[in-house]
Amino acid sequence: MAEILRVDHAGEYAAVQIYRAQRAVFQGRSGRETISADMAEMEAQEQVHLDRFNALLNERQVRPTAMTPIWRLAASALGAGTALMGEKAAHACTEAVEAVIEEHYADQVAEVSESDPDLAAELERFRLEELQHHDHAVEHGSRDAPGHRLLSAVIKVGCRAAIKISEKV
Repeated sequence: MAEILRVDHAGEYAAVQIYRAQRAVFQGRSGRETISADMAEMEAQEQVHLDRFNALLNERQVRPTAMTPIWRLAASALGAGTALMGEKAAHACTEAVEAVIEEHYADQVAEVSESDPDLAAELERFRLEELQHHDHAVEHGSRDAPGHRLLSAVIKVGCRAAIKISEKV
């Protein structure tokens, strides 16, 4: 259970940082009001998830990952970097990250559904919200980003590595 809470906390922390960095690039730029608002909305939803995992870590006396400072830098760089590449690349980042996270949550829901049905229900709700972010990104042209396949593959590998590391460290 500690690994689940630790990695989910790390993931939501990173998601907030990604959207915050993307929003910072787009905010106040002419013609970027819609994507800036999208990023602000998704950041706010991820913050709700992060707040819940902060509470769960405290309630269950689980330490967060020691990698938090590294994940902050990596997530901020990923968010800013993809936003600087353009709207479609920012959406491609969302698509890739949320695909991994949605799958990860689905696995966790199956794992804890019998032992902790309340947590499983929360994870399922979060999974569905992550899936909405994924679908929104696809609808807004994520797959038209330059180098989409490579960009997506690199981001997914990074996310999966961060999950494995955060479970243990």
